[in-house]
Amino acid sequence: MNNTLKYSRIIAGTMTWGKWGKQHSTKAMIELINHCLENNITTFDHADIYGDYTNEEQFGKAFAKSVIKRENIQLISKCGIQFDAEERVNKVKHYDYNRDYIIWSVERSLKMLRTEYLDLLLLHRPSPLMNPAEIAEAIRKLKKEGKIKQFGVSNFTPSQIKFIEKETRVDANQVEYSLSSNEVMNDGTLDDCIIHDRLAMSWSPLGNYFREKSQSNKRIKDVLSVLTKKYNATEDQLLLAWILKHPSKIHPVVGTATPKRLKMAMEAVNIEMELQDWFILLEANEGHEVA
Repeated sequence: MNNTLKYSRIIAGTMTWGKWGKQHSTKAMIELINHCLENNITTFDHADIYGDYTNEEQFGKAFAKSVIKRENIQLISKCGIQFDAEERVNKVKHYDYNRDYIIWSVERSLKMLRTEYLDLLLLHRPSPLMNPAEIAEAIRKLKKEGKIKQFGVSNFTPSQIKFIEKETRVDANQVEYSLSSNEVMNDGTLDDCIIHDRLAMSWSPLGNYFREKSQSNKRIKDVLSVLTKKYNATEDQLLLAWILKHPSKIHPVVGTATPKRLKMAMEAVNIEMELQDWFILLEANEGHEVA
């Protein structure tokens, strides 16, 4: 089964749409959802914790008022992280993957998002106390009831996925991957996605380039000053094109809540970065040529 066909190549990450970012009104969210669809971004990435457990409800309200057909979009959400917030009282940040909690969390997400199913459910981060049999029991029940279509993980190593797959299939892995944070292309994580036909997704696909001043980012900027002219593209488009070239067919989860930047992100899909340019950027980040 090819898991990449169902989801848009650029995924809209909703983490900053609400309380943790732009604090968009319902009207603004409707406009942003429609803007995404107009630019062939049909997949929306959520997590129960976003906006201190409030984002899903805000998005769901906008989605319900938008009159967009459910079959025209794909909804991803995550569960498992627990922390103290106004919406939820916890003594300590922790992970919860017991059967009843996974089921309860998914049912809450469905209610908040105003949908009958998730296209993809992800376990947000691995826990030392994960029990594959208990997780699988919850996933089987949710699939049987039609509440989730596919099941995956986020921030898991290949061995942790193998651990879960003792009991149930893992369809996807969402990991940090960018030019400035590229460990997953060397530690077997993206290899695992290719070998087992998992949907590979990248959070923070622009890395720290726009956030930090460093020698590596200075070197990258020097290279991009040339490549932006060569490809008639922006810096962020070329950073996306760099990760899009990986054979895992990774789907960047773009976290911007700005319409113009979402449109530009989708345009990056059309950039075919030349092989040597890809390695020139890698060398700029690493500070040395490949071995």
